[in-house]
Amino acid sequence: MTRSIQILFTACLLILQSLPIQAADKGTVLITGANRGIGLALAEQFTAAGYQVIGTARKPEKATELAKLGARLEALDVTDTDSVAQLSNRLEGIAIDILINNAGISGHNTKEFASLDIEQLDWVFQVNSFGPLRVTQALLPQLALGSKKQIINISSMMGSMELNTWGGYLGYRGSKSALNSFNTTLSVEYGKKGYTFVVMHPGYVQTDMNNGNGEITPTTSAEGIFKVVSGLKPADNGAFYDHSGKTMPW
Repeated sequence: MTRSIQILFTACLLILQSLPIQAADKGTVLITGANRGIGLALAEQFTAAGYQVIGTARKPEKATELAKLGARLEALDVTDTDSVAQLSNRLEGIAIDILINNAGISGHNTKEFASLDIEQLDWVFQVNSFGPLRVTQALLPQLALGSKKQIINISSMMGSMELNTWGGYLGYRGSKSALNSFNTTLSVEYGKKGYTFVVMHPGYVQTDMNNGNGEITPTTSAEGIFKVVSGLKPADNGAFYDHSGKTMPW
């Protein structure tokens, strides 16, 4: 090997060693509702850590911040069976290591139960409870190809019946309690198959859902969630954690 070729080889090797770890080395994470708030902050965390991120939004053409991260953008309405099925078809054969069901809404609420329009509560259940079920069910083939097989359902302390000491928010509370119950059932059914189902309380986060009146930023929440998810083990299957890794009461 001539001196010039040796120099060129060494230079190429140094360049390769300085490049960030490729996404394929870490795996693939799919995050629903990744165009803003906690979802976007999670996409930032996983992208920075070297994961391939698939982010969904109802209108992906408007998810400009997500696009800047280099994530794969996919259209998804978690309340629409056809939309969910189409997503699964587009991702056929792609291994998904981590699924984060993040998309959610606060839904209809009133200060007085007597004035609550119960019929309007259906929508919050369609998004917060049945949405994660639809997405998880549709992506089972992709999750089966993944090495981690982790399903993270973003819930809330509002879904904890033990912590419900001030009432109100019937639709939101009920939808998150239902999500917690679904997660427990699926953890039992799929735990022996190598899957890990976890629900997480992200904290009281400053998002559009509460008009920015939270206690922590989406970035702080996402940093904590990322740390917890990164440390998950099979023994965590069926657990309920907050963003700091604290076990939450049911």
